[in-house]
Amino acid sequence: MSSRDRILGRVRRALADVRADETPYEQAVPRDYLREHGGRSAEETVELLAENLADYRALVHRCTAGELAATVGRLLAERSSRTVLVPPAPDAAWLEGVDVEQVADRAESTPHELDRVDSVVTGCAVAVAETGTIVLDGGPDQGRRRITLVPDHHICVVRVPDQVVASVPQALERLDPTRPLTWISGPSATSDIELDRVEGVHGPRTLEVVLVSG
Repeated sequence: MSSRDRILGRVRRALADVRADETPYEQAVPRDYLREHGGRSAEETVELLAENLADYRALVHRCTAGELAATVGRLLAERSSRTVLVPPAPDAAWLEGVDVEQVADRAESTPHELDRVDSVVTGCAVAVAETGTIVLDGGPDQGRRRITLVPDHHICVVRVPDQVVASVPQALERLDPTRPLTWISGPSATSDIELDRVEGVHGPRTLEVVLVSG
């Protein structure tokens, strides 16, 4: 018997005495907590997102839709990036006119190949202002989870205010729990026992978030 079979067997035994008319979990558990802390306008919510992203040491940039390609191009140039990894269906405006080699998101790419890529550009599913969190769900403009974990430089494009919500409960309402969700709060970082902060251990050393309006 496999570990999976043993676990599922225990679950079935634990549920054996549950009545068929038992109140469903989503109805049995009260969810009367605050859905957001304080009332904010859309502009104030975006400002809070930018503030909390910066507090997590993400680099925040703002531009209009017409300025997006120039902004992404400038960020890649500042990193001297020669290659950029792109998801299966990136927005055409991201890299329009940008002189850099584009690397496709391929299932057969090895970790070593991904590590040699200079940068990655993706969109996001939603951004949470109160926690400064970017959520990816593996959508066509985001690609596989690993393409945002292995390269050292991640540029994430967030459409504001459409993709910005105030709180985690509001974000969960927009997300599909069956999809591979990656929750990002700033660049990857960890600390040792002496609290020396080290960035880039579990993901990109540098996270740049472009807030695009219009």
